[in-house]
Amino acid sequence: MSSTSKSPDITAVPNTEVALKPVRRTYTSAYKQAILLESETCAPGQVGAMLRREGLYSSHLTKWRRQRVDGQMAGLEPQVRGPRPEPQLAVVAQLHQENERLVLRLKQAEAIIEVQKKVSQLLGLMAISPGDAK
Repeated sequence: MSSTSKSPDITAVPNTEVALKPVRRTYTSAYKQAILLESETCAPGQVGAMLRREGLYSSHLTKWRRQRVDGQMAGLEPQVRGPRPEPQLAVVAQLHQENERLVLRLKQAEAIIEVQKKVSQLLGLMAISPGDAK
């Protein structure tokens, strides 16, 4: 009795490596427009197959259609994620940095003045008044 069934190919090993950091998918405006056009021309029941083929979800179509209806053609471009930078915060950060630098220079200047006073007292160049001694 001979077996005609095919045995699985052992040499074909799938790649099971997982990326350390997942990469967020981004879609161009032209791609989104093409997918929307294709989804509108699909026969009933074919939209699901098209979404599976492209690796998309129905929520993508919903969001892209809403953006198109709202007239946000520029909104079809990939969005920058995260909080929006506020220009006032940059100015405040710069002022804090400058303040820290000036405080450091003031401390250095005060230290230099203290050393000069002590050297002057040691050498007897300056008369010691009761208010200057610490």
